[in-house]
Amino acid sequence: MSEQQCFHCGLLVSDPQEFTLKVESQTQSFCCAGCQAVTSMIIQGGLEQFYQYRSSLNQRAEQQISDYTAFDRSEIQQSFVNVEGKYKQARLLLDGITCAACVWLIENFLSRIDGVHQIRVNASTHQCTLTWDPQCQSLSHIMAQLAIIGYRPYPFSAQEQRQQLIDRQRKLLMRLGVAGFAMMQVGMVAIALYAGGIQGMDPEWIQLLRWVSLLVATPVVLFSAQPFWSAAWRSLIHSALSQRLRLTMDVPVSLAILLAYLASMWATLTQGGEVYFDSIAMFTFFLLTGRYLETRLRLRNQVNTMTLTQLLPLTSTRVVNNGSEQVPLNNLRLGDRVRIHSGETIPCDGVIVQGQSAVSEAILTGESEPVFKTIGERVIAGTVNSEGSFDLVVEALGEHTRLSTITRLVESAEQDKPRAQQLADRVASYFVLVVLIVSTVVFWSWWRIQPEHALWVTLSVLVVTCPCALSLATPTALTAAIANLTRQGFLILKSHALETLTNIDRVLMDKTGTLTEGTPKVSRILCLNDSLAAKEVLAIAAALEEGSSHPLALAFKPFRGKHSVREQNIQTGAGVSGNIYGAEYRLGKSDFVASTSHILPPDDRQWMLLAKNQQPVAWIGVEDGVRSSAAMAIQQLKEGALEVEVLSGDRQAPVRLLAKQLGIAYQAEHEPEEKLGYIKALQNKGHKMLMVGDGINDVPVLAGADLSLAMNSATDFARTKADCVLMHNDLSLISKAFAVAKNTKKIIAQNLAWALGYNLLALPLAAMGYIPPYLAAAGMSASSLIVVLNASRLYRA
Repeated sequence: MSEQQCFHCGLLVSDPQEFTLKVESQTQSFCCAGCQAVTSMIIQGGLEQFYQYRSSLNQRAEQQISDYTAFDRSEIQQSFVNVEGKYKQARLLLDGITCAACVWLIENFLSRIDGVHQIRVNASTHQCTLTWDPQCQSLSHIMAQLAIIGYRPYPFSAQEQRQQLIDRQRKLLMRLGVAGFAMMQVGMVAIALYAGGIQGMDPEWIQLLRWVSLLVATPVVLFSAQPFWSAAWRSLIHSALSQRLRLTMDVPVSLAILLAYLASMWATLTQGGEVYFDSIAMFTFFLLTGRYLETRLRLRNQVNTMTLTQLLPLTSTRVVNNGSEQVPLNNLRLGDRVRIHSGETIPCDGVIVQGQSAVSEAILTGESEPVFKTIGERVIAGTVNSEGSFDLVVEALGEHTRLSTITRLVESAEQDKPRAQQLADRVASYFVLVVLIVSTVVFWSWWRIQPEHALWVTLSVLVVTCPCALSLATPTALTAAIANLTRQGFLILKSHALETLTNIDRVLMDKTGTLTEGTPKVSRILCLNDSLAAKEVLAIAAALEEGSSHPLALAFKPFRGKHSVREQNIQTGAGVSGNIYGAEYRLGKSDFVASTSHILPPDDRQWMLLAKNQQPVAWIGVEDGVRSSAAMAIQQLKEGALEVEVLSGDRQAPVRLLAKQLGIAYQAEHEPEEKLGYIKALQNKGHKMLMVGDGINDVPVLAGADLSLAMNSATDFARTKADCVLMHNDLSLISKAFAVAKNTKKIIAQNLAWALGYNLLALPLAAMGYIPPYLAAAGMSASSLIVVLNASRLYRA
């Protein structure tokens, strides 16, 4: 019985009749039951197109099936899985991806599994982002399904991705080196050929030089130009599988290289016609130079983002009963007590339980001045202990730290495509189609007029009109702008944020924790008799409020310790009472504190009355201090022709006082649904709004506004719903973000105008034969380089 290849993996089949299956009306043989089952699953899922467009055979299916149940354990998921509301999101690396058809198969196959909410696969990095509902499906089942169809999944590793990026850049540099070396060698041979043609070189010497050129140019085509072949093939496969036009710039580039190489090879073999080996090497070198510089810009931003998480130490000092021990960072667990010495990087998120120190948070906030931290305050992974030592209790590790969350959100923002970039990609795709049609017309026209010039003129048209600059115009500018704002402490979390900022005409701000510090302070004391001095009033009030969870109790925290209270009684919404040295003291609203009502002092502070044995002794005025950056920030926003307004749920009096101090309009005593209604009313009038807030009550308005900004002190829920986050509560960064957004829009417009203008100008010149292929390649690379350099100005601005 004759042997034949397995339809799925290509291995030899010993018995073609043992494992068979009908694929598109033809009976196919398989080497094992595993390959037969995989093919059956793919066909039953309606994904048989995969076999039409795959560029290489798959791995044997039964070798891919493994037990993935261990990945359902929470302690293992900590390193690569994050919680996104009711969903979980896992970052995986996939083995076995060979082409665009593999990506198409994975995304379409997994999307049909119950519980899978979203699946995204990157063909070049082999990275997969999987979002699923853990209530409907286990991660182990999904990973097993991936393995069954031939793509073994592994947990994502930042170190592994970094190594991939370094390897990719190194390989690109090698391709560039080969092309550069070949360009010089073939260029010297081309000079000899041109000179020999003028001076009458013997035919055998001409033929020898052509063979030398062919020998040197072949590695350029097969090795240096390989990225263009792969990208062009992926583009064609995606277009075929999705039945939508998705042609990229690599299609005309690959076609130009292929035509020039085949025509030159034919001329060499037949000893007639023109050869273009020098042009092939030259425009491959120029193309790779532009791509290498573009890759350097993108990788610099990616590596900078990944470096944040790689700043964490490899080991830490864990406190145990008998002292302390050095343990690997991976061995830390939630609740462990960790000692941080002076100069050390904090390895996790935690709360200080012993000691105090100044901590440098420059990595997160951009502020070089260390922040003083004491018992009960939180510290963040990646920040640096500047002075003394302290102990902390671990609250978050690895991917769950705030540092990792920020890194992940920034990566997501950079991967998402805003509308401007999506439009540019569509224009570039159709532009490529137009270029191919025009090139065909140009070739046909020149073939009828001067056949000897038809090929090189067509090559020039294909290369000079390649929309590289058009495809780079938007993403390079957005990447540089996001990196700039991230470095300053303004995080862009949603792809549309920069684009939307340029359309905003009104800024609405919450009061408490946004325009104010969010921590109440005693601002005035009015003693009603001479029985108690101001310091004694504060000491008694502090004793009464100790242990209270009311926000106003924080105002008295600095004055605690002098007295102790017995029989403390907290009345919700009224005040607090207690016995101090045999006397009954009360603090709170006047009708709770004293037997008779008393008129509030005549200003907009929040007043509390202190009474001894129901006899008033002092009024204590409490207010939330205005944030130091608020006045300047509002002034800058007004100078930018933006309307600024306070939108608060707080009482009328303190909101009015704050608005008067800052010189802006206000809305007070609004419930969350009323805030949202107010925003909708303004939107119906055509206004575009930025909402700045920090609390759970701000979440509806943050979601309802055209653009939302959460403060650094915001609740986790508020931050996840916001489009941007202000890392160090400096409100003046808002006006800087507006400036960067407007500059980004201007630079994108410049890039698009240059890219389109260059192509429209160069096309007729190339079609008329005024631009040779090597100048076409140089011009196209220079056009892309101008776009990249223009965009990089945003990174330094």
